[in-house]
Amino acid sequence: MTDYVTLAGGCFWCTEAVFKDVIGVESVESGYIGGSVPNPTYRAVCDGGTGHAEAIRVGYDPERLALADLFDIFFATHDGTQLNRQGNDVGTQYRSAIFPADEMQETEARAAIERARVDAGKPIVTTIEPMGEWYEAEGYHQDYWETSGRANPYCMAVIPPKLQKLRKSFAERSKAKAAVSA
Repeated sequence: MTDYVTLAGGCFWCTEAVFKDVIGVESVESGYIGGSVPNPTYRAVCDGGTGHAEAIRVGYDPERLALADLFDIFFATHDGTQLNRQGNDVGTQYRSAIFPADEMQETEARAAIERARVDAGKPIVTTIEPMGEWYEAEGYHQDYWETSGRANPYCMAVIPPKLQKLRKSFAERSKAKAAVSA
């Protein structure tokens, strides 16, 4: 059985790359959520006028990956203390947000925010927003790290440190670490 959770943590290329390396994750789709304009395009979202966030929809096996662990990885690999930005990406389209599909996900999200606040020692600005219409991003955004990201200087600066953090802090959850150990 596959469950889905929708997360926004800055650039979707970067969050997608992290979650594709997590054991128990079956799929990661980049897209847009949380805005008011139907069928947004990447350019319109990047311009900041649609209200959408760049986000990922993660399909995971709850028997192999607990939602609490998934949320902890989310907070460990992006900065939930920055309002409407992640690094050099600035604007509400890069906000930190969780879009729970149900009450259980919302309860788990609130608990994860509290754990992240304790770990960070300062307020977490991650919002919990209603699950709205999901719009899949254009095809060239899907699997971006594997297909184009290693040729993109921005991705080369941002994604490897996130993957290193995942592989160090959650070694038992990393597909890459598991492959090396096998």
